[in-house]
Amino acid sequence: MASIRTMGTWIRTMTLVVVAAFLAAPSFNVMAGVDLPTIKKGKGDKCVDDNDYMRRHHPDLLNHHRDGTMRQGIRTTKYSLKGCVECHASEATGSVAASKEDFCAACHAYTAVKVDCWDCHATKPGKRPVHKPGSGTASPLMSTAQQGMKSGESK
Repeated sequence: MASIRTMGTWIRTMTLVVVAAFLAAPSFNVMAGVDLPTIKKGKGDKCVDDNDYMRRHHPDLLNHHRDGTMRQGIRTTKYSLKGCVECHASEATGSVAASKEDFCAACHAYTAVKVDCWDCHATKPGKRPVHKPGSGTASPLMSTAQQGMKSGESK
């Protein structure tokens, strides 16, 4: 009976050691020598919220803003994608996603996150996205049935 308890204690201890070692190990990107993206300051005096908060929660804020606008008709400016683009567009490219160093593209490439914002939204302030009717490149958010319809058709 004593050896079973000793074995259980040993297993728990080893599990704790392995988990602690795993959590203490540097991330794959750090081990691979991938540099952190350079995030340039926006054009305004300060962001609409704390920098750390925005880095962590911007997808949720943008999705919540999108849902309020698209589903409820509520249009506000605090967390609007248009406001982000106007403030964070690169001086070199005039865009947030034209080159891998631009504001949105830099972090999303670093974290290997593909965004579909630019399927519908412009990456440059004051511009509209280019949509080519009949090009077959529909947003992944559209249903399959809608993608098969031609321009001007209704259900």
